[in-house]
Amino acid sequence: MSESVGFAGQIGPEHVNQVVEKGFKSIINNRPDFEGGSEQPSSAQIEEAARQAGLDYVFQPIIAGQITEVDVRTFANHYNTLPKPILMFCRTGNRSNNLYQIAKQMDLLDD
Repeated sequence: MSESVGFAGQIGPEHVNQVVEKGFKSIINNRPDFEGGSEQPSSAQIEEAARQAGLDYVFQPIIAGQITEVDVRTFANHYNTLPKPILMFCRTGNRSNNLYQIAKQMDLLDD
């Protein structure tokens, strides 16, 4: 966590108001749809709630344990252009954190 980014486990549409209350301006969803089964909210459902709340939203699904250089560079482009702070989430937050740390190590982030 920094002033520009935070990490979380799975969120749903019902959590978006809390995201706004905590001061986040954007959400990046790194969890593939239905990775956790049919009970997992879809990216489209979360995106709709986020946009209604005035947040920017990006769906960039990442397969656990399979982060590629393309994934990192794509993420860095999103990170560098989205309003901050950004909440990144996946199942536990670890995948999102790993993506951020790799981009940081590659010196791809503008902060």
